[in-house]
Amino acid sequence: MQYLLMLTFRAGEGPEEGTPDFDEEMRHWGRIKDELKETGALVGVSGLRVDAATTVRSRDGEVTVTDGPYAETKETLFSFFMIDVADLDAATAWAARMPAAAYGSVEIHPMVGLETP
Repeated sequence: MQYLLMLTFRAGEGPEEGTPDFDEEMRHWGRIKDELKETGALVGVSGLRVDAATTVRSRDGEVTVTDGPYAETKETLFSFFMIDVADLDAATAWAARMPAAAYGSVEIHPMVGLETP
């Protein structure tokens, strides 16, 4: 089963960039990514620029474009992992190992019908 793990944080949470704690977290992320690759569970992964986003809405034929980031929550989506594992328990186990689970959140979404070009 394929899952999208959406990683979020709140401003000011987690290690500060340029610190030893941040460097250790980056190594931790690298180890998780490597382990997912080794097990064949990694479908895709990417960080997201948290300072740039565009929101598009179309209502009654009128399109509005809002520069962002724009979110109606206090949490910022900063990365995602797409994984292919046996079940939700396995996805939850991977999510719990991610540093963001300690200071932000990892939201797990089952995927349906992933298409690739």
